[in-house]
Amino acid sequence: MNVLGNLLSRALAAPVMVGPRKHQGIELKSAPERETMRQAGRVVATVLREIADQVQPGMTTADLDDLAERRICEMGATPSFKGYHGFPGSICASINDEVVHGIPRKRKVIKSGDLLKVDTGAYFEGFHGDSCITIAVGKVNGKAQDLMQAAESALYAGIAQALPGKTLLDIAGAIEDSIHASGYTVVEEFTGHGVGRNLHEPPSVFNFRTKELPNVTLKPGMALAIEPIVNEGSKVTRTLRDRWTVVTCDRKLSAQFEHTVLITEDGQEILTDRSKV
Repeated sequence: MNVLGNLLSRALAAPVMVGPRKHQGIELKSAPERETMRQAGRVVATVLREIADQVQPGMTTADLDDLAERRICEMGATPSFKGYHGFPGSICASINDEVVHGIPRKRKVIKSGDLLKVDTGAYFEGFHGDSCITIAVGKVNGKAQDLMQAAESALYAGIAQALPGKTLLDIAGAIEDSIHASGYTVVEEFTGHGVGRNLHEPPSVFNFRTKELPNVTLKPGMALAIEPIVNEGSKVTRTLRDRWTVVTCDRKLSAQFEHTVLITEDGQEILTDRSKV
């Protein structure tokens, strides 16, 4: 065989490298990738369950950060958040009027009556899991409890629409309607997102109806971080001088819940379900 024929023969015999399947720019996870994402989600769910079980007044948000980082690493993963765009913690710990991205600090003492949001992610064998919970610490007043319940209800209203053949606006509309029915406001400047090889990837998952982005039809294999953020008062927020912590402008309470959700052939699967760990 001549040189050209030999090269052609080798090229034809070589494995063809195929990139990830996508729909409208959104990656569709294969069966093995879905299993890896289940493992990443299980790490996140375990850490959040343990934090919810162990947090108590007098602890600091740095204590919770240390716990999260240690447990993520013990389970063979690495913290998704630490170092992400320079963020210093393995969790975001936001208290009361802090909306998102609270930096864990040794001087940030958790008190009875606090509404504590803990958001964390884990990177396991090439894929991320991402979830957030709001914890009522000690004796929390009824208004705070109602707000927390409204945020969690909005999350599950959105998840109920995360089905093949549904659209991103179906999720957004269900979340918006649930929050407004409870008498609260939707924080509009932060959205959910796709999750997988990257912590944040397409699409944006809005918590209110919008024409800003294409209304994508959901397909099996999509993985979405659905995360409504609900304020007691105004939806308007501002960022503190640390350039991370976001607070409500009216100093009223904020609550958030988030799950990583996989769209399957016959429905959806919550990959960060704390009741299963």
